[in-house]
Amino acid sequence: MGWLYRISRDLHLYTGLFISPFVLVFAVSAVFLIHGWIPGSSKRPSCRTANDLPIPSGLERLSGREQAKALRGVLERLNVRGEVALIRAIPIEHRLATLIVIPGREVSTELNLETRSAAVTERNPGIWSAMAYLHKTPGQHLANLRGNWFYMRIWRWLADGTVCLVLFLSISCVYLWAVLRAERRIGLALIASGAVSFLGLVYAVVK
Repeated sequence: MGWLYRISRDLHLYTGLFISPFVLVFAVSAVFLIHGWIPGSSKRPSCRTANDLPIPSGLERLSGREQAKALRGVLERLNVRGEVALIRAIPIEHRLATLIVIPGREVSTELNLETRSAAVTERNPGIWSAMAYLHKTPGQHLANLRGNWFYMRIWRWLADGTVCLVLFLSISCVYLWAVLRAERRIGLALIASGAVSFLGLVYAVVK
């Protein structure tokens, strides 16, 4: 079993080093999300307008990624790139409101489908806001729309991979602890204390 121990030890070490930046992003952004505060989020936005936009016919009747794809030509004319995070139609006013995000940058557009014009509002809340956005992005909210930008699809794959590798780290950690006799007593105490803390928190939440 010596070969299994050596392989597990090396994979545990190198996997941990590889995913440490991703875990740091999730850990720091979790603090911001829990406390509802993001440094630098109060920066003032900039506003501009644009006319004669190439708005596709029937744009308001599309939905999800199809609508986001159809919007790309309009966004390129507005010099806006990123993930289309939200699309909200206002049929009575023939308007389409969108939110486009590059982590650390948010652009809101309000398209007038009749006049082919747009009002554009841009904010640059900074890197801390970017980390919070990356933390939330792999979720299921607006799943039919998310992943319409290539780089955010890459991030989603990396986020899923990080979760799988953290599971591997946990399993390999338990294995390495089990085969290291000198660490069994303190390891058992840490596992027990972690389990008690977790179960106590779950009991307090669901009580």
